[in-house]
Amino acid sequence: MTLKKTLTIAGSDASGGAGALADIKTFQEYGTYGMQALTCVATMDPDNGWSHSVYTLPIDTLKAQLKTAISTGIDAVKTGMLPNEEVIQTTAEGIRASGTNNVVIDPVMVCKGEDEVLNPGNVDAMIQYLLPHALVTTPNLFEAGQLAGIKTPKTIDEMKVAAEKIHALGAKNVVIKGGRSLGTEKAIDLFFDGKTFYALEADPVNTNYNHGAGCTFAASITANLAKGLSVKDAVVASKGFVAAAIEHGWQLNQYVGPVMHGAKNIYGAPEITVREI
Repeated sequence: MTLKKTLTIAGSDASGGAGALADIKTFQEYGTYGMQALTCVATMDPDNGWSHSVYTLPIDTLKAQLKTAISTGIDAVKTGMLPNEEVIQTTAEGIRASGTNNVVIDPVMVCKGEDEVLNPGNVDAMIQYLLPHALVTTPNLFEAGQLAGIKTPKTIDEMKVAAEKIHALGAKNVVIKGGRSLGTEKAIDLFFDGKTFYALEADPVNTNYNHGAGCTFAASITANLAKGLSVKDAVVASKGFVAAAIEHGWQLNQYVGPVMHGAKNIYGAPEITVREI
């Protein structure tokens, strides 16, 4: 038996809920063979209100990991936390070397507060080096605004504007994660394939146990692409996968609650409605 090989280029979350660890767990749920090239390690201090620190790994360490993984033959690759411009450029070189077109760019942006990007140069580097490789990119509302060069979208119409701008930068398909943030009756994500807009709708889940949801969603798309699904089918199936994971999220400690990566395979996925808009 030969498994499809999936690679995540991302940071390691020491609490296990997000980043490369979430990706590997998701890859496993799909029966793909997951590999990782770590860019950094994120830690949380339980003695200081779970405050975050990010430790960037040496660039030669990243290059050596990429060389190892890519040598095996990669069917799909995704990105996650890329802490600086050199890491972003090195990641782009690795994606080119992999030879796969199944590339999912999750443009994770480390922020101070709600509206300030920790390293503003990362946005320009993502646009220059990563988006042209993206078969799919999966920004949240804040990230979509940063990439599109507009204010954070707050409505479906504003999301559509952002998606068009991001598509024009080179991403072939754009998924903007709105979820519950739009204040609509349904949790809505927007999918744009360059021609048609689709609203992906699910019943919202009233929970704060959603740590790692974005990583899990992008990793699910990656695994589905590796297994041969079309982009639209991969995105819709992944909406169901992550909706189940959020629905069955759980409390890790007093600070954080991760999604349950195996929920869909245990409990099934909730209904997802797809509407052309």
